[in-house]
Amino acid sequence: MKEPSSVVLEMQVTEKGTAMNEAQNKVLFRVARSANKIEIKRAVEKLFNVTVTGVNTMNYLGKRRRERTVRYGRRPDWKRAVVTLKPGDTIDVT
Repeated sequence: MKEPSSVVLEMQVTEKGTAMNEAQNKVLFRVARSANKIEIKRAVEKLFNVTVTGVNTMNYLGKRRRERTVRYGRRPDWKRAVVTLKPGDTIDVT
């Protein structure tokens, strides 16, 4: 089993995420690309002591970035998880 800290990399605080947290009790996380929904659920429950009712994941391609020369590079690809919490459970965003 993977360590929870290696599955959940960071919490994402965005305008959309804040609105989802207030209205639907959902929280956004940046997670490891190799993590599946079951691993994400277990990691969030262990790290934050909450009950997770659902997990949705999205894969994002890294943006193209210009280097100091004429060539282009890429930022790394990443994965986002939208975690739905049981009513009454909260994660402090601050």
